[in-house]
Amino acid sequence: MSYAIKEWLNLIFRWTHVFAAILWVGQTYFFTWLDGRLSDPDENGQVWMVHSGGFYVVEKQKRPELSRALHWFRYEAAATWISGVALFVLLYYLGGLLIDSESPMRLFPSILASLALIAIAWTVYDLLWSSPLEKNELAGIVLSYALLVGLCWLCTRLFSSRAAYLQVGAVLGTIMVANVWMRILPGQRKMIAAVKAGDEPDQRLAARSKARSKHNTFIVIPVVLIMISNHFPTATYGNEYNWIILSVLILVGWGAAKVIRTR
Repeated sequence: MSYAIKEWLNLIFRWTHVFAAILWVGQTYFFTWLDGRLSDPDENGQVWMVHSGGFYVVEKQKRPELSRALHWFRYEAAATWISGVALFVLLYYLGGLLIDSESPMRLFPSILASLALIAIAWTVYDLLWSSPLEKNELAGIVLSYALLVGLCWLCTRLFSSRAAYLQVGAVLGTIMVANVWMRILPGQRKMIAAVKAGDEPDQRLAARSKARSKHNTFIVIPVVLIMISNHFPTATYGNEYNWIILSVLILVGWGAAKVIRTR
C-alpha cells in the first residue's frame, strides 16, 4: 500500500470515527439528561425545551404507541466502532505499531492476542453485569475497575506502550457498541414485540437497557482521554508508570461522567 493511499485512509477513517462519536456520545448524554429531568417530580412527567427557534415538549412512556413511527438511534454507534476498528487495523495491525522491540511476541501472535482480549473483555463484562452482582452496583464497579487495572498492566506488557493505550480503548469501545447492539436494542425489540402481541412489555428489559446505557456514559470519557493521550507520550503511554497513569485516567473519566450526569 502506497503512503499516499494509507494517509487518505487514515484521514477518512479518523474523520468518520470522530464525527460519528460526536453524534453517538451527544445523543447518549442528551437522553441521559432527559431521563433524569423526566424523573424529577417537579417536571410533572414532561420536559419543555427550546432550541434554535423551536419549542419542544417531551414525555416518557413505558410502552410505545405503535400507531406512530419510532425513531431509533443505533447507526451512530456502529459507524463509530467500525471506523475505529478500521483505523486500529490500518495503523497498528497493518502498520506494525502494535509491537516494538521490547514486545514479547511477533506481530501476528500479537494481533491474535489483541483480538482475543477484546472478545474476552466483552464476555467477562457481560457475564458480570448479567449476574446477580448487577443488583450490587458498588461491588460491580469495584470488581470492574480491578479487572480494568489488570487489563492496563497486561496490555503494557504485551504490546508497544502506545498500542497498549489504544488496545484498552478498543476494549472499552467494543463494550460500548456491544451494549447497544447486543443488549439495549434487542431488549427494546422484545418490548415492542410484546406490545404488538397485546402483552405488557417486561419492564426489566427497560431497566437493563437503561443500566447498560448508563455504563456507556461512564465508559466513553476514559475512551476520549485515551484517544487524546496519543498526543502526550511523555505524560502518558511513554511514562515508565504508564499502566498506573492509564488506570488513574479511567478513574478521572468516571469521576467526570458522574459530575456531568448529575447536572
